[in-house]
Amino acid sequence: MAYSGKDQTSKKVIMSYSKKIMVTGGAGFIGSHVVRLFVNKYPDYLIVNADALTYAGNLENLKDVETAANYRFERADITDAERIEELFEKYAFDGVIHLAAESHVDRSISDPLAFVKTNVLGTATLLNVSRKHWSKANNNMAGKLFYHVSTDEVYGSLGDEGFFTEETAYDPRSPYSASKASSDHLVMAWHHTYGLPVIISNCSNNYGSYHFPEKLIPLMINNIKNNKPLPVYGKGENVRDWLFVEDHARAIDVIFHKGKTGGKYNIGGFNEWKNIDLVHLLCKIMDEKLGRPMGTSAKLITYVKDRPGHDLRYAIDATKLNNELGWKPSLQFEEGLEKTVVWYLQNEEWIKHVTSGDYQHYYEEMYTKR
Repeated sequence: MAYSGKDQTSKKVIMSYSKKIMVTGGAGFIGSHVVRLFVNKYPDYLIVNADALTYAGNLENLKDVETAANYRFERADITDAERIEELFEKYAFDGVIHLAAESHVDRSISDPLAFVKTNVLGTATLLNVSRKHWSKANNNMAGKLFYHVSTDEVYGSLGDEGFFTEETAYDPRSPYSASKASSDHLVMAWHHTYGLPVIISNCSNNYGSYHFPEKLIPLMINNIKNNKPLPVYGKGENVRDWLFVEDHARAIDVIFHKGKTGGKYNIGGFNEWKNIDLVHLLCKIMDEKLGRPMGTSAKLITYVKDRPGHDLRYAIDATKLNNELGWKPSLQFEEGLEKTVVWYLQNEEWIKHVTSGDYQHYYEEMYTKR
């Protein structure tokens, strides 16, 4: 592509950075934390946030870095090959950190094809464009990396004991987890077939600031604050391993820079909680923060019909990541959860903005039907 005038200056500025990295889904929950970390930590990197700004993508998540010299936003749908080609031509990316995905299990049950389109076709599109451009630029693709961020849900469900390791066989149980498992397989297929430099990480449940309020923790915080029912699936006995989102961003940073090409890394908090116990802990913290009599919020707990294919337990063994790259979680769960509650209570305007659209209608309708 030819550049002239202002474009030439832009291209010169772009090429002055030591690395040009595209973060897909950078306006989302985890993506915004990754973008913020990389923009602030690596001023010699150009960080390009490529996001379609669907319901869970919100540029308000990045207000604090939007004017940084080494940050750019580009609205882009990862299934649009022409648009992705255009961005590769413009920025000559050295790396892709791929977080863009449809990510909510309930939505995947009601609209599975949307998840197949974004998570499977979108990933294949990114892989293909990356291969094409990096092959042209460098026959052995040295210095390039496609980092695919995935989930522990691809492994299926655990019993009362044991942990998911990097060798655990895939056994997805929902349209969401099946679409993510498919995308993982595509990433490794492009590595083995075309020599594309790739890394995959599979992470446990995240929590923290800027989490879209359809997910368990922010949903409960918001409902407690507004004295609305706290819907808990089944008996609340499903177990999840929780990780503070900023710790996940740190892990992505370490893996991107030090991980082995063609490798897989599990990221977890060694922090298992039954859903019902987590909700009770949230109720306790919220009662303290809101000055309510202890036990007030717990009265809002409402048990609803379990969702189809609800996996009983997830638990990640992050020993490989700790031993090889020296990463470990920085916060105890209670500390991180209190920090998260405080953030939501101090950012009511953000919550109002993101809950004013289809989220509120979707969830009120869904729980009415159960």
